[in-house]
Amino acid sequence: MDFNNSLHFLPLGGSGEIGMNLNLYCCNGKWLMVDCGISFADERAPGIDLIVPDAGWIAERRADLLAIVVTHAHEDHVGAVARMWRQFQCPVYTSPFTAQILHNKLVEEGLEDDVIVNIVSPGSSIQIGDFHLDFVDLTHSIPEMQALMITTPHGKVLHSGDWKLDPDPVVGPESNMSKMGDISNDVLAMICDSTNVFKSGTSGSEGDVQASLDTLLGTLKQGRVAITTFASNIARLKTISAIAEKHQRHVVLVGRSLHRMTEAAKKSGYLNDIPPFLNEKDLGYLPRESVLLLCTGSQGETRGAMARIARNDHQNVRLEKGDTVIFSSKVIPGNEKSLYALHNQLTENGVNVITEADEFVHVSGHPAKSELEQMYKTVQPKIAIPVHGEARHLKAHCELALSLGVSQAVEIKNGDVLKLAPGDASIVGTVPSGRFAVDVGGMTPMDGDFLSTRRRMIFNGAANALIIINEAGQITEDPVINLRGVVDVDLFPDLQADLKKEILARHYEMSKPNRLRDDEVAETARRSIRKVFRKLAGRRPITDVHVVRIEEDV
Repeated sequence: MDFNNSLHFLPLGGSGEIGMNLNLYCCNGKWLMVDCGISFADERAPGIDLIVPDAGWIAERRADLLAIVVTHAHEDHVGAVARMWRQFQCPVYTSPFTAQILHNKLVEEGLEDDVIVNIVSPGSSIQIGDFHLDFVDLTHSIPEMQALMITTPHGKVLHSGDWKLDPDPVVGPESNMSKMGDISNDVLAMICDSTNVFKSGTSGSEGDVQASLDTLLGTLKQGRVAITTFASNIARLKTISAIAEKHQRHVVLVGRSLHRMTEAAKKSGYLNDIPPFLNEKDLGYLPRESVLLLCTGSQGETRGAMARIARNDHQNVRLEKGDTVIFSSKVIPGNEKSLYALHNQLTENGVNVITEADEFVHVSGHPAKSELEQMYKTVQPKIAIPVHGEARHLKAHCELALSLGVSQAVEIKNGDVLKLAPGDASIVGTVPSGRFAVDVGGMTPMDGDFLSTRRRMIFNGAANALIIINEAGQITEDPVINLRGVVDVDLFPDLQADLKKEILARHYEMSKPNRLRDDEVAETARRSIRKVFRKLAGRRPITDVHVVRIEEDV
């Protein structure tokens, strides 16, 4: 593929999925990365918490990578920068609040003295090579979300980032649609958030949530009240602080990420006009009816504060019968099972549970249809390129854009190389893309042998066998077979005998030369064990066979 004298767009994360955003723009052979985020693991990666994009293709071309620009401080946009920066070794540009969050991550990786982080004032402009970037304030559920109007010699591209149109955002300014209109003359393409494309109307205002939570808290006169939300939702933290003060409750932070996020916010000039948050160790000095707990774990995370409280294994916090927990967040797809289990555990403990299904306690940070329509009318791009969504989101977004008069809409997926100019937009090739799991010691491929083996062990169990054999190729002792998680052995009293019988039968079917080879003996025994379990339970356990060959005295 020729990247000279042209403009290209290449997503390596965040297209065909929600999360793990990594987008690349190439102008005249030089690359600009926009965002570098993480995703959270599910059952496909047992024992893994974090997933990062496979950026090996651009890492091989880092001499042509000018910079990383981060639109905002959510984990799926900034969370992988510190973990992956050694692959890129280029400067980073972002806003003051996001820089503070990133600094903490760089310290954890020991990179705070190595990475050049250029702080860009919200709403300002910078030049990076052939890329001229105008930063535009858009509201989101975290401060200083910056859309990027990227002007190049081949045309303009608006990279929206995550956004909404909130007339009362509580923290930070409203979306600067006036500036967006001023700089949106002759826009070639818009790369735009697709998360809420199926939702009619608008996403709702944080100010309205504050009013609703205020009314709700006024009805809760007895016991402790706990609210769990995303730690990064600074507007929600301010909302909760305001209503707690009104109802004479002290806000107690429970969860390390809340402490880190509020500290970063205060250093950046946010949350300094509210009463100080208390530490969970102060709980013992406060009457129960004067406490409002602000907790992590809104998605039912096993190690989140709320889950530990529900299990009664939190060091400092207890909830009793008659207390109330408010889940001030949406259910992220994939988290339903763990979250509903948490709701049930709290209910069994006698705690009242309130969710967005019961009361108006949450609004999304992403644009619904009416907001998308307004953005398209303002920007008027020739080409629509939906991102930040699964396949069904991208398809629906393309249909919406075309219905609004956009000339062309492109359904793109990670690894697709989209040529934007000159000429008509078209996908001209693909590059390797994928996912890496963050594990102890580094990153491992999601589709590699390590995680594949771990998944197979979880679903099929493991078997180990010891075969003792003499120089003539004869098995001299009964094979020793140990099973872990394959079947409940108490239900199969003849299982050991059947396994040994199968191993011996297949062994003596081998030719004598093969019985003298340890590798052939081990493989035949392995196939014998797997055959028994395939017939018995339809399972293929991870099977290891050790052969010990003994020398007989002459």
